[in-house]
Amino acid sequence: MGTIETLAAKLAEDTLAVMDATGDDRLFVEVGGVLATASQSLEEAYLTEIRVRLAERTARRFLARRAADAKARAEAKPDAPPRPRE
Repeated sequence: MGTIETLAAKLAEDTLAVMDATGDDRLFVEVGGVLATASQSLEEAYLTEIRVRLAERTARRFLARRAADAKARAEAKPDAPPRPRE
């Protein structure tokens, strides 16, 4: 990983930590704006890192909901043998 990618990844992690602590879900946009004035390359790498991490969080929440739904359905079913398929 190059310098820009390393810096962008660390900055994204730090930004998400502050976003979680403060509840400011648009902070990354402001940080991106600050970066844009100094380094377009770092800004682009940073925004990519943010998007990837936010997408991963969304996917994990989706999977957690699906797993919880499946568990709830399994627990709600009586212990009857499965019906044969027609």
